[in-house]
Amino acid sequence: MGCAKRTWTKRVKRNLLLPPFLRWQAADGEDVASSLTLSLHTHTKDGVMKRRILRALLAVLMFGSGEQALAQGKSAADLVNYVDPNIGGIGHTLQPTLPTVQLPHGMIRVAPTKKDDLLDKYLADKIEEFPVTITSHRISRAFSIMAASGPLSVEKSRLASEYDHDHETATPYAYSVLLEDHDINAGLTVSEHSVFYRFTFNRPGDAHIVLRAERKGSVEILNATTVRGFEELDGIRCYFHAVFNQPFASSGTFAGPATNPGSGSVIGENVGAFANYSFPATQTVDVKVGFSYISLDQAAENVKKEIPAWGYEQVKARARRLWNDALGKIKVEGGTEKQKRIFYTALYRAHERMVNISEYGKYFSGYDGKVHDDGGSDFYVDDWLWDTYRCLHPLQLLIEPERSRDMLRSYVRMYEQSGWLPSFALFYGEHACMIGHHAASIIADAYLKGMRDFDVEKAYEAMKKNALEATMLPWANGQKTELDEVYFSKGFFPALPPDTKEWVKEAHPFERRQSVAVTLEHSYDDWCVAQLAKALNKTADYEQFMKRAHNYTNVYNPRTGFMSPKTADGNWIEPFDPKLSGGQGGRAYFAECNSWTYTWSVQHDVAGLVNLMGGRERTVERLNRLFNEGLNTDKFFFIGQFPDATGLNGQFAMGDEPSFHIPYLYNYVGQPW
Repeated sequence: MGCAKRTWTKRVKRNLLLPPFLRWQAADGEDVASSLTLSLHTHTKDGVMKRRILRALLAVLMFGSGEQALAQGKSAADLVNYVDPNIGGIGHTLQPTLPTVQLPHGMIRVAPTKKDDLLDKYLADKIEEFPVTITSHRISRAFSIMAASGPLSVEKSRLASEYDHDHETATPYAYSVLLEDHDINAGLTVSEHSVFYRFTFNRPGDAHIVLRAERKGSVEILNATTVRGFEELDGIRCYFHAVFNQPFASSGTFAGPATNPGSGSVIGENVGAFANYSFPATQTVDVKVGFSYISLDQAAENVKKEIPAWGYEQVKARARRLWNDALGKIKVEGGTEKQKRIFYTALYRAHERMVNISEYGKYFSGYDGKVHDDGGSDFYVDDWLWDTYRCLHPLQLLIEPERSRDMLRSYVRMYEQSGWLPSFALFYGEHACMIGHHAASIIADAYLKGMRDFDVEKAYEAMKKNALEATMLPWANGQKTELDEVYFSKGFFPALPPDTKEWVKEAHPFERRQSVAVTLEHSYDDWCVAQLAKALNKTADYEQFMKRAHNYTNVYNPRTGFMSPKTADGNWIEPFDPKLSGGQGGRAYFAECNSWTYTWSVQHDVAGLVNLMGGRERTVERLNRLFNEGLNTDKFFFIGQFPDATGLNGQFAMGDEPSFHIPYLYNYVGQPW
């Protein structure tokens, strides 16, 4: 990086958006990138508003967490003990988290699979199976394995077993549980590209292990200890190579519910293989599974390199050590055990993505369908930029600069391979989701904070192309449309006139135009492009994009004091309710929330927003009102329309991304408490 420690210390204090009750500082004499100290202050002299905001923040963080006992007096080597992967396992109204086992940013991610139609997985009464890996956060998984006792069945409903959280241990580096229906202790731990399962059969008699490819795939039994195969996900072939420590007594394949004993291979959907055993007493079977996006041979090579022996505890200990190393980048002083548990669990989540899918110098790219040499720089995918550009990437830049560099290089490669900078960069390519071209934010942020070791000219070329040629429509990819031309010529994204049927075929039927949010978020993205243009001495570009960075002013209605929608002819949409207009999630005009939230979405020009609102005192009044404003309807109706608006404090929705920066605006208007 070449940045002096003193400079980095200043940047930590100036640039990180942190809750006002958290303070960052460089540990004395240490590089900020390798160690930060966090002070948790629980007894401060606060104003009423600060306490309310603090309660809202903590309520969001702690919802769904259990009161598990924590060992006292943990050393830095035991930080992983603070992590509770089941925090967040019950969602407020939307998606919960999973108790994921993986290495920091590891390609292999495993959590028990439960009923797909039950959203809050923590509440499920049964475990159906264990995936080999979760390929995309919340979206898809590849292959599965499950152990059972008694008569053979390959049907999920009959393989599924009840379990109890009292007999479950969930950590970032390993997971174990008692499968009560089968009386099997199941455990798993991971390496970079492989997963190590351990099944202890406590019940004498028949025992089985079932491997499944749920989508189109192929499974082949090579010998009495080895099974391999592939499964196709989103047009990408995923490969596995499984090795058992005990030879099968017998084996076979299946397609759907029909088994074929003695068969050595099968192709189709919902196909797999089963291994049969008969044990006179308690017996343990270990299974090592290598995974690859490149080939069957690479999957075999991955597990051979990473788990050469049958040392389950050694693999588990290594994973634990790597997590302690990662969590140890931030040292905590003060605070309660509960606060440390919340903090380190959140830090564990911050190491889930992006995911490194390089496989010993090579990687498969879903952006051109080819295998590439990674040139010594790992290739990262699975990034949801609308969620991560705000806080996660700036944090990772501070504590993992080399990894952040490789992430930036990965984005440049994606552009070179596909022709566009993705916004939701999944393993199979761009996933059309949400709004904004926020790769501009993470690239500009990194460069302006001193990151130089990536192809910034190519990155700028990609940012500029997205800004000038790609559509801004929500949940859409591809070339600009007539709606984008309005943004270019008039400085705002047009709303659909009332009582008018959508005629733009590229507009998403559910997500709609989100016209005000699109204008505001692209004003910010254009500002990011402008800052990098200025740094690269591209004066004409700087002036062009700085002009567009002020487009937010075009959707501020001075009569109402709210960001509001306009039709293409420049007329305000009437009537307009800043709380309830826009339909489900406000999507006609906003993204997931309302104008009470999006009116503050001017992250790049707070001074300009303050001027629009009439000065500092008026802005403080507006902020205070935000945290105390009522719903004007029953709460269940409001949440029904805005299910993402969790952690409500007045009209402030701490649980939704567009709100994250709002409490810190007090610092910009002379009210930092």
